[in-house]
Amino acid sequence: MQPHPIKTTVVGSMPFPGWLEFASMNLDKFGPADIAEMIDDAVITAIHDQVSAGLDVITDGEQTRLDFNLSFYGFINGIQNDSSETRKYGPPAHDQRGKNSIIEPLTAPKGLGVVEEYKRLKRLAPEGQRVKMSIPGPYTLSGRLNPGHLYKDRWEVTEAILPLVRKEIEELVALGVPEICVDEPSMSCYAYREDTQRFVDIFNRTVAPAVGKTRLSMHLCFGNYKGRSVGKKTLAPMLPDFLDMTVDELHSEMTVLNFTDVHLLERFAEKLDVAVGVIDVKSYYIETPEDVAERIRKVLPYVPAEKLAVAPDCGMSQTARWATKQKLKAMCDGAKLVRASL
Repeated sequence: MQPHPIKTTVVGSMPFPGWLEFASMNLDKFGPADIAEMIDDAVITAIHDQVSAGLDVITDGEQTRLDFNLSFYGFINGIQNDSSETRKYGPPAHDQRGKNSIIEPLTAPKGLGVVEEYKRLKRLAPEGQRVKMSIPGPYTLSGRLNPGHLYKDRWEVTEAILPLVRKEIEELVALGVPEICVDEPSMSCYAYREDTQRFVDIFNRTVAPAVGKTRLSMHLCFGNYKGRSVGKKTLAPMLPDFLDMTVDELHSEMTVLNFTDVHLLERFAEKLDVAVGVIDVKSYYIETPEDVAERIRKVLPYVPAEKLAVAPDCGMSQTARWATKQKLKAMCDGAKLVRASL
């Protein structure tokens, strides 16, 4: 159940405070206790920024993840970094993120770290605050891995990662996490050229331990590395197959599409709650509450208010903190404007 019509939420990530970025590049100067204290402080900062903006549902800001999915490779055995393959100079693009080779079967004996993130968030968040945890799905996690001689292709790598993600989700459910958001932007980026029914099967097997036991959401976007998209920006190839995802809420970018696909949200809303991106994370134009209200009103003919959530298009990790705070405040205020007029 939503707390009220037009719920306000985020995808997952928040920008790092400047001091955390500096510290992460100078970890040799800090002891384990210093690092633990900094992580707590960073999460407290992310919580503060989200609560101050007025969000209904918050996250830990993914403050322990130095990259959306590359940081997870540190928890998985069998991966060797191939940073020498990366383009170092020129305009930022996804090929600067680096590739990694698989040198032995993939395992994660200590989990993927999300359980620890949730325990920290639960300890630090205000009493009664709605929270959720985000975790990349296996297809997205496979994207920066070279199969090597052990796996035939990306599909086989995905199948190797799938049980690792599923186990993490199972442990989160056991801890009572109220919402889990599975991030699968690679599925939305490549829906125009890949087997979408295969995507649905992968997703449904991944989340199987959580179905009916917690709220499940799914984030789909078209890429946001250094504020750049990478996928073909249209929802059309996802239909009708993505309607068969076993999920409670589907989140999609919409502002970056200039709302050209807004009518397609009606199909999703027939079966699911829908979270719609009404803040452009790739622009430093600071939306006003009136801008946000106008965008929400574009959605309401297709998604009933009681099934609608609003959020930024994507995670905020690639947006400066000063802008993030203003954008989230405008989003929450814009939602209030529309709520008051219903």
